[in-house]
Amino acid sequence: MQCDYFDRGVCRSCTLMGQPYAEQVLDKELRTRELLHDAVEAAGGPGSVEWLPAITSPESAYRNKAKMVVGGTVQHPTVGILDHRQRGVDLRHCGICTPGIQHALPILAGFIADAGLIPYDVAARRGELKYVLVTESPDGELMVRFVLRSEGQLPRLRQQLGALQRVLPNAAVVTVNLLPEHKAVTEGEREIVLTEQETLSMRLGDVTMHLRPQSFFQTNTSVATQLYAQASAWIDEVAPASMWDLYCGVGGFALHAARPGRAVTGIETSREAIRSAKQSAREAGLEGVRFAADDATEHALRSRPGALPELVVVNPPRRGIGETLSTWLEDSDVQHVVYSSCNPVTLAKDLARMPSLRLRRARVLDMFPQTGHLEAVTLLSRR
Repeated sequence: MQCDYFDRGVCRSCTLMGQPYAEQVLDKELRTRELLHDAVEAAGGPGSVEWLPAITSPESAYRNKAKMVVGGTVQHPTVGILDHRQRGVDLRHCGICTPGIQHALPILAGFIADAGLIPYDVAARRGELKYVLVTESPDGELMVRFVLRSEGQLPRLRQQLGALQRVLPNAAVVTVNLLPEHKAVTEGEREIVLTEQETLSMRLGDVTMHLRPQSFFQTNTSVATQLYAQASAWIDEVAPASMWDLYCGVGGFALHAARPGRAVTGIETSREAIRSAKQSAREAGLEGVRFAADDATEHALRSRPGALPELVVVNPPRRGIGETLSTWLEDSDVQHVVYSSCNPVTLAKDLARMPSLRLRRARVLDMFPQTGHLEAVTLLSRR
């Protein structure tokens, strides 16, 4: 993939830009295999672990979510990142974003100027509009979130909502997020929905998930679809009567693996994500599927021995599941674990704490082309 922003040196976020794509994928595979070497040896050596071919992605136009800093001036806003002097760098034509987002960003930049929204000046700590966050669904609908410092420009946004929807008719969900603090985070706790529609429908194959503004969703729709399909195939192969989906987000693994007669429980700290998961399960008419807002580790520690599932799915953030939960899994009667990780370093550490759960299958998924990041999904089973 070729990128003018990268070539001009104005954006280096995609650290592998310019490297042949096949080499990127191969390097990620080799790095993951090296990090999981000890887990493979503990499982009985290379012949005991099945490594499936890596799942690849389109090289460009894959990212379904854009987190753009708003800089510049009211008359000439920038939508992109900040440089080393905290000045706005415009990336409105970023090539890794989906076509719908690429189309929307210039329109949003024009709307910001026409509506008179005041970009936030990080260095001076003045202004209002900090970020614009855009997510595209597989069906082409958009969720647009304006992150403001205060409610000062909220009336202006309400007044201009119709104008925005005329120039961007696929903006199905439009919200304001309030972030009054001056700190290095993208969004605050309070969300104000301006449109009648509150959720974005994320349809992956036969499963439709509802995404609320503050809920996590995989950034690569194509690869996420294959991730859920792979995990579901492994789950069906071992055919558990019960399973937990820990760190479930909006319920991706749980909803895809739900089957008649299988008791499924999804656990996630975000109440907004749990609301979304419950809505998806309800609309799909799924019985035996339950979601609850809770901490994954605390949920496991509180559980009664007789109420443990046969299989647990974990999909933690980059820090991994950690010592407490991995030790609990090692000491439990859980027979199978599907571990989906965005950080093979912490994945390797967690697997080392669960020697009784042997690595059986592994697969690398290139969720983040042009960067060094990756997703790896593994199947573990008791001896």
